[in-house]
Amino acid sequence: MTSLLQRVRSKMSIFAHRKARGMLDGEYGSVFRGRSLDFDDLRAYIPGDEVRDIDWKASARHGSPLIKRYVAVRRQTLMLIADTGRNMAAESRDGEPKKDIAVMALGVMGYLAHRHGDVVGLVCGDAHGSRTLPAKAGVAHLERLLQEVDSGTSLGSGPSRLQEQLHHVARTVKGRKLLFVVTDELAEDPGLEQLLRRLRAQHEILWLTIRDAELAGGGAADSFSVADASPLLDRIARSPAVAAAYATATAERESGRHAMLRSVGISEGHVANSHDVMTELFALLERHRRAG
Repeated sequence: MTSLLQRVRSKMSIFAHRKARGMLDGEYGSVFRGRSLDFDDLRAYIPGDEVRDIDWKASARHGSPLIKRYVAVRRQTLMLIADTGRNMAAESRDGEPKKDIAVMALGVMGYLAHRHGDVVGLVCGDAHGSRTLPAKAGVAHLERLLQEVDSGTSLGSGPSRLQEQLHHVARTVKGRKLLFVVTDELAEDPGLEQLLRRLRAQHEILWLTIRDAELAGGGAADSFSVADASPLLDRIARSPAVAAAYATATAERESGRHAMLRSVGISEGHVANSHDVMTELFALLERHRRAG
């Protein structure tokens, strides 16, 4: 059986040519500000690169701008934070299981960390509790992390409540880390905002939201909410008034979440399918770098 990490690497290879993968590697390497760096090599300037990284003497000899690349002197720690509650067993906006998208995103970030010599850990769970897999190196360990998320997310899981996992991180994760949070469309919440401020003071945080499915209404059978098994009646969902109210509520929730994350200095990305993960992660890493 093909491993989850092998599937991630295959999709990365199919999606991205060598130059695009190199750019993604570069964006990951720029996340930790103030890290100890040693000069590595030079590469061609790409629009959007920091001007301060241009090697002007080498550029003059070469005839075109060249960028200095660096490698970290010390190993960093990436902590994957995943909601494995039953909300993540539902479908995304594009009809793909949300947990499959989460595994792809976590796998890409974990593999980037592995390529950079960093160690990767995991905090995951639901409203009933959290579990931690300590940060280690190696592809076998990364595969174990992905399997933990994949096997731990089902309709039989407890309710989703990401605050439980974030509180667990605040209590147990020491030192400065890069936290990569993957969850679905959370609503703004004062308690969550306060918790994120506390975490952001200590860690770098990247946030990826997996978009929820749209309101039911296109099929013949009634659907149900995975959160509480309540019916989503198809005939009601087809009502223009209900659809309009749902769209308004969704927009307000999204706007509130954006404002909350922006206020605490967290960059957010959004995906609705696994095919968009690579593109969105590159954009997310770039936004985080520019915000710093």
